[in-house]
Amino acid sequence: MKAYFATLSDALREADIFQPCLLLDLDRLDGNIALVKKRLDPSLAVRLVDKSLACLPLLSHIGKALGTHRLMTFHPPITEAVLKAFPDADLLYGKPMPVGAARAVLCRGDVAWSRVCWLIDTQERLAEYGALADELGAELRIAFEIDVGLHRGGFAEPAALSRALNALPTHKGLRCEGVMAYEAHAPHIPGLFGGPAKALAQASEQAAAFVARLGADQRHVLNIGGSKTALLHHGGIANEVSMGSAFVLPVDFDTPGLEGFQPAAFIATPILKVVEPMLPGPPAVSRLLQALGRFPRKGCYLYGGKWMAEPVFPEGMTTNGLLDLSSNQQFMGLLAQAVVRPGDYAFLRPTQSEAVLQHFGPIAVLSGGRIVDRWPVLPML
Repeated sequence: MKAYFATLSDALREADIFQPCLLLDLDRLDGNIALVKKRLDPSLAVRLVDKSLACLPLLSHIGKALGTHRLMTFHPPITEAVLKAFPDADLLYGKPMPVGAARAVLCRGDVAWSRVCWLIDTQERLAEYGALADELGAELRIAFEIDVGLHRGGFAEPAALSRALNALPTHKGLRCEGVMAYEAHAPHIPGLFGGPAKALAQASEQAAAFVARLGADQRHVLNIGGSKTALLHHGGIANEVSMGSAFVLPVDFDTPGLEGFQPAAFIATPILKVVEPMLPGPPAVSRLLQALGRFPRKGCYLYGGKWMAEPVFPEGMTTNGLLDLSSNQQFMGLLAQAVVRPGDYAFLRPTQSEAVLQHFGPIAVLSGGRIVDRWPVLPML
């Protein structure tokens, strides 16, 4: 670990990066892509999740490696950027958009929104999008959100989907492309209730029951899965899985379904100060808490902080609940034997990739021990 982060530190210094940044290890990323190619069921295509990989060069790199033009999108400004950047991209919304949001972008007509498949989760939203298609005189592609155990919305049972499909002929401007299922709950089901494998099998069976209600020409998009479960699907009715965060492996994705994957994204930030920490107030209080192991005897202050991330280097670096988190100068406790100086770099591993990748401006891309590029990120607003 020490040698690896020493290499990252040298690369940052050589690139004159002396402020918080998001660092992407391209070699590790390529290793993760290779694992996806090796483990993905051959009957399944990958749909890349743009919110989790919110950087056009990053999406392009992974898309070319996997030979996929499918993307799952969640936020109209990002959708628009992706449509402009990738003329062959096919986009599926991963959450239902307010009909007003759809109207606003469709009325502009400045990009090929016909390549977007909108998500429908209720009869009411189906009627709203049907009215929108009539209003605009346009054909809108739609997919139905189905509930296979997560209980976050969507059609709860196949009969409910059938009712929506029966209503579809009254909405001449809507074309059903298929369904989207998400089973993020499966890896977290305890053994007492059957465990992850049973939950995944049940989700797949439920998805098949919904798909059975679709016509033969309504099965172009049979989407299931996320990064934690995509590589666990073998057989079943789905023809594609969604993946995003797995490629950079933030902390929240350390799951059995991604064994062997390596973290490829880190927050790197200079250490501003190395201190013998003292709490405000009488020094005796700090000394007592240190003797009790409640407060460190050595610490440092980082350039920035309060990120959705876990510290990974220097080894043993931790936050401390007795000092508040700070987005300006974050205090971190250090091991007493830590050899750390101001100007060294601290590294944190994001807990998630969405939003975090966009927090620091252009991503510093590392390959072969050097920063070889800076990749711009997509807008958050």
